Amino acid sequence: MAVMKVIEIMANSEKSWEEAVKNAVKTASKSVKNIKSVYVKEQNANVKGDSITDYRVIVKITFEVEA
Repeated sequence: MAVMKVIEIMANSEKSWEEAVKNAVKTASKSVKNIKSVYVKEQNANVKGDSITDYRVIVKITFEVEA
């Protein structure tokens, strides 16, 4: 039986929400092994004038705990 754990992290990108999610997984994978899935919990963006300057996400990352 596999034991799974979920962590919640925030990440950002200047290009898109999709890239922000990719950044979250890439950064988490540096210290967390066996990542199985990512769930986007929240998306928001910073705006300056009439342009989005920063895309932000809060994600839940699920990984398998090694016994």
